[in-house]
Amino acid sequence: MIEQKSEQFVTYPKRRNELWLSEYSSDNLKLSLRLKGVIHSEQTKYQELLIADTYEYGRVLMLDGAFQLTERDEFCYSEMMAHVAICANAKPERVLIIGGGDGAVLREVLKHDCVKKCTLIDIDERVIDLSKKFMPNVSYALNDPRADVRCMDALKFIDETDEKFDVIIADSTDPVDFAAGLFRADFYAKIKNLLTETGMFTELTESPFTDRELMRQAISEMRKVFPIVKMCWGVVPTYPSGMWTYGVASMRDDPAEPVREISATRYYTREIHRAAFELPPFLKELIS
Repeated sequence: MIEQKSEQFVTYPKRRNELWLSEYSSDNLKLSLRLKGVIHSEQTKYQELLIADTYEYGRVLMLDGAFQLTERDEFCYSEMMAHVAICANAKPERVLIIGGGDGAVLREVLKHDCVKKCTLIDIDERVIDLSKKFMPNVSYALNDPRADVRCMDALKFIDETDEKFDVIIADSTDPVDFAAGLFRADFYAKIKNLLTETGMFTELTESPFTDRELMRQAISEMRKVFPIVKMCWGVVPTYPSGMWTYGVASMRDDPAEPVREISATRYYTREIHRAAFELPPFLKELIS
């Protein structure tokens, strides 16, 4: 939502007639970024899409009023989504990304030379097209020859494919509307059927401060399906609360132990990988 800035309670020097871009997380919480200008806005077949330029975080992509990524901090999220499961996997040659049409997680996946093919399934082709056009530093891997990019319903693909994958990454929007089933055991069972015997699956499992019940549901439902389920966490400054969790499920190996290296990262390291699985006591309690 674009809103006129109220001057009430402002403690920094006042500026008049400012435009701010806001994500409302709840009735009592929002994040606002001062807006340079709107680059593109449209209602696609599936969601409201906005690409804008901000003073603090550069270009941002919003879907249905929620920040999906910003140029300044997307690496925090993208690197954890991609590298945790791949670096803990003995032979990650074939990867599936569900969602992720902006291409940021795909970019990180394809930094691994061991990956021979990465299939990306996003239902909304406009996310892909407009990310290519307006956010090339994020989306350039969408044109990589190892990327198999398909615009279709991911659940339909999962039901119909006979391919097997070493790593599956769910990089979807929040689990509402057409993505509502992505935190359920029946979805995880379908994912499990597509994994190799050493496969791993990772998914953003929301914030323990703003989406506690969704987070607990996701981990609980994963545990019904997979033999090994662990949680790790990281920071994403422009996501509500800044602290976000990732559920990592494995068919065999310990996802908390990296077995391969990756360079050219800005957030992820082997040390960060291991440390991310050390949960604060309150978080352990929430998912126990």
